[in-house]
Amino acid sequence: MEVYKFGGASVVNAQAVKNLAEIIKKAAQTQLLIVISAMGKTTNKLEELSNAYVFGQDNTHELLEDIKTYHFDIITALFSDHQHPVYNDVANSFVEIEWLLEEEANDAPDYIYDQIVSIGELLSTKIVAAYLKENGLPVSWVDARNFIKTDNTYREGKVDWDKTSAEVQKHLKPVLEKGIAVTQGFIGSTSENFTTTLGREGSDYSAAIFSACLDATAVTIWKDVPGVLNADPKWFDQTEKIPQLSYHDAIELTYYGATVIHPKTIKPLQNKNIPLYVRSFLHPEGEGTQINGENCPLPVPSFIFKVNQVLISIFPKDFSFIIEENLSDIFNLFHQHKVKVNTMLNSAISFSVSVDNDEEKISNLISDLSVLYKVKYNKGLELVTIRYYNQDTINRVSTNKEILLEVKSRHTCQMVMKDKSALE
Repeated sequence: MEVYKFGGASVVNAQAVKNLAEIIKKAAQTQLLIVISAMGKTTNKLEELSNAYVFGQDNTHELLEDIKTYHFDIITALFSDHQHPVYNDVANSFVEIEWLLEEEANDAPDYIYDQIVSIGELLSTKIVAAYLKENGLPVSWVDARNFIKTDNTYREGKVDWDKTSAEVQKHLKPVLEKGIAVTQGFIGSTSENFTTTLGREGSDYSAAIFSACLDATAVTIWKDVPGVLNADPKWFDQTEKIPQLSYHDAIELTYYGATVIHPKTIKPLQNKNIPLYVRSFLHPEGEGTQINGENCPLPVPSFIFKVNQVLISIFPKDFSFIIEENLSDIFNLFHQHKVKVNTMLNSAISFSVSVDNDEEKISNLISDLSVLYKVKYNKGLELVTIRYYNQDTINRVSTNKEILLEVKSRHTCQMVMKDKSALE
C-alpha cells in the first residue's frame, strides 16, 4: 500500500487534473491513498476571504464568487455532462461557507480561519475523485477529518496519534483494501468534530500521518521539480538534483526552510522507516529523489534562502549577563506570540534571533520584550543557510552583503545578511 501526495500546482487547472489521472492509471498499486491539496492558489484566496470576514470588509461575497468561478470552470472543462453529480456536490460545499458569511464574525479568528480555509481541500478532492471515477478507476472519496484527530489548537492542530491511528486502522484501511481512496491534506478535526488545520503547507504532513498509521510501503510527493534540488531555482540559475537524502539531512533542510517538503513530514516516516520519494508530475518517468535511513552526506552543498527577516537583539537593561532565567522568559514570550525562531546566537550580554517578519506579531513581541529588556531590531534582511558549507560557498552568497549574524556548526552555516547598498 502506497500514499501519493499532490500539491496545488498539480491540480491547478483541468489539464493538470487530467495529468494526475494519467499518473494514477500507470501506478502499479491497487491499494493507493491519494492526498490532495487545494487547487492552485486557492488557499491564499481563502485566507483573503477569512481575513475580510473577520475584519468586516464588504468584499467577502466578491471573493467567494471568484473562488467559485475558478472551481466551476475546472469542472466544466473536465465533465461534458453538466448534470454530473459533482456540480451539486461542490455547490453544497460552498453553501457551508455562505451560511457562515451571513453571520457576524464572533468566533476566534483562528477558529474562523480553519472553518473557511479548509474548504479548499474538500473542493479539490471532490473534483479529482469524481474525475478519476469517471475514467473507470475504483475510487472512493473519504473525509480526512474522520481520521486525523487533533487538539483545539486552530491553525496549528497537534495530532492525537493514538486516536488517529485507531480511526485509520478501523475505518480507512478497509476502504483501501477495495481500491483507491482520495482524501485531503492539511485538515483534521477535534474531539467535538470542529475542523482544524495542521499549519500552512501541511498536506505533506498529512500524507506522512496517513502513511505512518497505515504502515505504508512508500510515500511519493509529486512536485513541479525533478526532485529535491540543492537550491531553489528562483535564487540560482544552476541547480543540481540530489538523488538520495538521509532522514537526518531532510529534517535539517526542512527545518532551515527548504520548501520542497513540509518540516513535520519526515519524523513520522523515519519512525516507521518508510521511504519518501519526491518526483515530478511534469516528468513522472523520472526517478526523483529518495529519502530514507541511509546516512550518506549530500553530494553537493545545499542552499536555503529565507527573505523578509527581522533580526532582533535583546539586552538586559542593567548590563548584567544573559542567563538561563532570562532565556526562559524570552522563549516564553516568543511562544506566547507564536513567533518561530529561524536562527539564534547568544553572548554574555545579548541574545539575537532571526524571525519571519509578521508585522503584527513582531510588533507585539517587541513591545512585550521591551518591558524587561533593551531591544534592537533590523528589518528587510535575508537568512541564508548552507548545508555542507565551505568558504567558497559562503563567498558565493555573501558578495556585496553585510553579514549581521553568523552561526556555524560542523555541517551548517547560517548568515543573516543585508545588501550593502541598503546600508548606505
